Amino acid sequence: MPPPPDSAERGRLLLSMGALLLGLFLAALDQTIVATALPTIVGDLGGLDHLSWVVTAYLLAATAATPLWGKLGDSFGRKRLFQLAIVIFLVGSALCGLARNMPELIAFRFVQGLGGGGLIVLSMAIVGDLVSPRERGRYQGLFGAVFGTTSVLGPLLGGLFVDHLGWRWVFYINLPFGALALAVAATVLHIPTGDRRHVIDYAGTALIAAFAIGLVLVASLGGTTWPWLSWQIVGLAVLSVVCLLAFLRVERTAAEPVFPLDLFRVRTFALCGAVSFVVGFAMFGAMTYLPTFIQVVHGVSPTLSGVRLLPMVLGILLSSTLSGQLISRTGRWKVFPVVGTAVTALGLVLLHTLDERSGVLVMSLWFAVFGLGLGLVLQVMVLAVQNAVEYRNLGVATSGVTFARSIGAAFGVAVFGAIFSHRLGDELSDALRGVDLPPGVSEERLLHDPERVGALPPATRDGVLGSYSDAITSVFLYAVPLLLVAHALTWALREDPLRGGVLAPDLGESVPPNPVERSSRAECARALSTLGSRAGRRDLYARIAADAGTDLLPAACWLLLRIRRYGSAEPGLLAERTGVPVEVLLQAARQLEERGFAAREGLPLVGTDKGHAVAERLATARENALAELLGDWWGPERPRDLKELVHELSEELGGSRADWPRVTG
Repeated sequence: MPPPPDSAERGRLLLSMGALLLGLFLAALDQTIVATALPTIVGDLGGLDHLSWVVTAYLLAATAATPLWGKLGDSFGRKRLFQLAIVIFLVGSALCGLARNMPELIAFRFVQGLGGGGLIVLSMAIVGDLVSPRERGRYQGLFGAVFGTTSVLGPLLGGLFVDHLGWRWVFYINLPFGALALAVAATVLHIPTGDRRHVIDYAGTALIAAFAIGLVLVASLGGTTWPWLSWQIVGLAVLSVVCLLAFLRVERTAAEPVFPLDLFRVRTFALCGAVSFVVGFAMFGAMTYLPTFIQVVHGVSPTLSGVRLLPMVLGILLSSTLSGQLISRTGRWKVFPVVGTAVTALGLVLLHTLDERSGVLVMSLWFAVFGLGLGLVLQVMVLAVQNAVEYRNLGVATSGVTFARSIGAAFGVAVFGAIFSHRLGDELSDALRGVDLPPGVSEERLLHDPERVGALPPATRDGVLGSYSDAITSVFLYAVPLLLVAHALTWALREDPLRGGVLAPDLGESVPPNPVERSSRAECARALSTLGSRAGRRDLYARIAADAGTDLLPAACWLLLRIRRYGSAEPGLLAERTGVPVEVLLQAARQLEERGFAAREGLPLVGTDKGHAVAERLATARENALAELLGDWWGPERPRDLKELVHELSEELGGSRADWPRVTG
């Protein structure tokens, strides 16, 4: 194995990670930043009945393209694909800023979503190309933090741009930062190319994407643009069903199916997929229309509307973090989706009770309840699925659940939009019946331009605001039955004993709404590397030493393993490069020399025959400790690549810079 990277290589790694994080940040931000700008966009371009499509088009494109980005990255190299995704995203952003009407904006958002989906998928997958499994966990945590940050910053930044620069800057702001990410990636991002060529399931990917798009089109256009029983809607529905049937047929014979059909025989996978779909449906549907409710009905600026949504975002972060800690401590997880779906349904009912007279405190409390419920469900579905499936299906099962949530998000925004448009038309007709409107204001204008409400006389304006309030809050009530169905499904989940370690996934990584195409080996490496970040602790090194039949200090074990891997080690240089206290390394070196396990050759320490024998026992104990983390996956029929992975990780644990024991004993 090569020696640890020098400072120049470390700098390139950090720059590469910065480019990946920046690309991910921009793509994730554009899922939420538009929400607070929607009322202003509609006021400028018109087309209130198509408002939801500004969000839906982005989500739909990002979701539909996700499996293909992952497979293409495996086959043709992720660096080139990442750069292409940035270019597509930037072109879409520039076109969105130049849009002259709502149809153009929706079309350009679709282009932007194609690039954004690639950025989300590839940025996280490239981490596995840049760093060893041993060190990967720390970087994956940063990606989870980025998603949490964008959910907070999106509404706030959207409001600031609208208030001070104009809504088009919601899209223009991507250009300089995206160009920076592109330049850094082109200059410093060096990704090794694997020797395995994957068989890309183009047909399966296209058919599942067509099925999803057809469903969303039916939900969005039915009852608004075209009647439900019109030939257009019926044709779309039939086409969607045909695509689904064709997808099922193709997947039976595909060499590497995008979704292996035998997964659906696993009860936990099927149930978690259904629950994830409903949660995505409710979450993005509500988050799209809450800013409109705050701005139009309560007359709040876009910036302040983003601030008022913070209780919901904080609720998600609080409950997801707390439930993750409790799962780690207790090993029990089923209670969280059971309670979470019930609380989310309660939150939707409470949101339905809001009107133009609701106070800030009440709205904040109801937003927080809704967020708390979502946070209890979002992360646990991935954990449950990873715990239930066989090792060979680990990666695709993880992608499947997050893909279901993505489809639910796009579908939810579309359905909520259709309900809102239909209800608003009925409510305005009732409120304006027999009312003389001022010049330049008509029922049709009010239906497509909420900013016209301010031109109405006070008495008429109150009635129209009530119409907007009723139309927006009514959509929340329609999602409650779905949440109750999801709640019933969570009771049917079987709480299997958690496998040690691998089943405790990087919970922050389960938040993203788009799945990452990973092999089972890569998923397992990620999970093990998250646990491996704890391997420097004293108790694990002490256990390894005990299993190897030695009483060496933890730091001495680490130093001896490092000598085994690299042939020699210089304590003073190690202290300078790694930040390990020099006194810790000197104490470890003295013990190795006193026991005859190492000898000096100038400044470096080299292993003796006696030391090599102890180091081999330590390495075996270390590999056994990793294998135990795999639980029942480490059985007689374990796959060859899993055995290779454990050996590779075992080697990494002996020489990684970050693997020194953070104790002085």
